Amino acid sequence: MNVNLAWDDFRLIKAIADHDGLTGAAHALSVNHSTVFRRLGQIEEQLGLPLFERRKTGYVATAAGAEMAQLAARMEEDVTAFGRKLAGRDVAPSGEVRVTTTDTLYLNVLLPIFAAFRAAHPLIRLDVVIGNQTLNLSKRDADVAIRASDTPGETLVGRRIATLTWAIYGRADHGLSPEEQADPTALFQRDWVALGDQLSHVKAARYVREHVAPQRIALRSSAVLGLTEAVEQGLGIGPLPCFIADQKPGLIRLMPPHPDFSTGLWILTHPDIRHAPRVRAFMDFCGGELAKRRGLIEGEG
Repeated sequence: MNVNLAWDDFRLIKAIADHDGLTGAAHALSVNHSTVFRRLGQIEEQLGLPLFERRKTGYVATAAGAEMAQLAARMEEDVTAFGRKLAGRDVAPSGEVRVTTTDTLYLNVLLPIFAAFRAAHPLIRLDVVIGNQTLNLSKRDADVAIRASDTPGETLVGRRIATLTWAIYGRADHGLSPEEQADPTALFQRDWVALGDQLSHVKAARYVREHVAPQRIALRSSAVLGLTEAVEQGLGIGPLPCFIADQKPGLIRLMPPHPDFSTGLWILTHPDIRHAPRVRAFMDFCGGELAKRRGLIEGEG
């Protein structure tokens, strides 16, 4: 038996089963009664078995007819779902999102957010570029930037998540002396650690240059993470981002967050790709998760 059924054949059988007869089916399919009668006969002849029992009360599907109607229903659901996807609803974002950020944000804040994002959007792959340099989103060096900046760029779009704060930290077992509690400037007589020339533009680095004598600088580091480790090892006190140091039980704030150290934390993309499903999904998810951590980022615990 050579069976070559079309989607319209399944629709016709389902319509007859749904309406218990030819008249209702013809009305649902917007065709005349004779067309439904003739096509049903052709399908049954092609299959070599009846699909309906003709009774006075209407048409009752046989086992084969019921199975064909059920299959048609599933096919109809799949077609409807596909139509929704083409219309932009229920589209599962997919593809690759290239993200640029710093090592400090990546290791201390973003990694668990990225893991949760992947669990929610398994079809999106992340390509993370770590570095303190600013990649050019306009030239598509990256799709999304998560960066600390007071001048994020007029050609970019996104949102300011929080104010990223810094404070002066030291080891917890070497807190403020009575003299330092009475006069915080006495802290400048301690050994300090500071950011190196590569990060001389950071506000906290300028503060150390302006207030601490060069002979009191025990160590300079080209990485903020390296600076944190140096303070933990007792090489000196120094300015650290609150979202890093507050997660270190061995560190303590020696001075409250300094407003002159603060900068904005942004999540940014280029206007040309802001509506791409994969980019929109990443921006919405990560922006929301970062907002939940605003207290940590802003030094409030």
